[in-house]
Amino acid sequence: MAHVTTYMGFTIPHLLRSACRLCPAHSALVVLRHSASCYCTVKGTAQSKRKMDHLERTANNFRQEVISQAKVCGITSESETVKRLRLAITNKDFTFKAGQWVDFFIPGVPVIGGFSMCSSPGLLEREGVLELAVKYTDHPPARWIHTECTLDSEVALRVGADLHGYQESKGNGYKMGTVKLYYSAKNTNELLFKKNILGLMSALPGKISCRFHVTQQNSPICEELQPHVTEGRISEKDLEKHVSKDTLWYICGPPPMIESISQLLYNSGVHRNCVFFEKWW
Repeated sequence: MAHVTTYMGFTIPHLLRSACRLCPAHSALVVLRHSASCYCTVKGTAQSKRKMDHLERTANNFRQEVISQAKVCGITSESETVKRLRLAITNKDFTFKAGQWVDFFIPGVPVIGGFSMCSSPGLLEREGVLELAVKYTDHPPARWIHTECTLDSEVALRVGADLHGYQESKGNGYKMGTVKLYYSAKNTNELLFKKNILGLMSALPGKISCRFHVTQQNSPICEELQPHVTEGRISEKDLEKHVSKDTLWYICGPPPMIESISQLLYNSGVHRNCVFFEKWW
């Protein structure tokens, strides 16, 4: 799958998965504590000997039957390497939940893409549109989006498996837990959705916190971000303070990062059933 929404509980994992699945240079670690019941369709050690096509990787995942035509109604550059597509959906029966992704069909391109939504289901309900964030790569669907896609380009979409979900507890509804996000990128310009994340931290104090890690920052960090930025990679010291039996860990990023972070967690006594990630590579 080519490659990080009030959502809470899974708002931040959803945004960062959009950024990271589409952007191999980005890494995100989400720590959920005392959160609602949740699940992930794929988990385990990150080992892959060859790259598989999106449909091959996700062959066992559930798909909705609805395939909807969609028209590109907005194209925005989120960074030098990432474009955000805004798609108007024509089929009124097309729906999705936070944490799902779409099969992305492009006329004339035989390879099918797979992208996570970076907008909320509420935006689709209100305006009939959804948004995708796509990193430039040589993968044909991503390359098409960056080099050939224009306003009014027509594509087709089909919703794939629900990767993160929660069950409302009986009677009292969903009880919000706490989220600690570690988000790493080359520099602050590549920290996609940082304004959204800062907004959530402000709106939900004590429930959501974030540390942005930058590994190759060569310019001054803006005042708004400075209190939340650490130079250097996510470390074992960062993680060990959150280890407990009540904590769930969600990792998104390139395979070496997932392998490294998951091993650090296992070495710190975190049970494998508490560590979740997607095999999108």
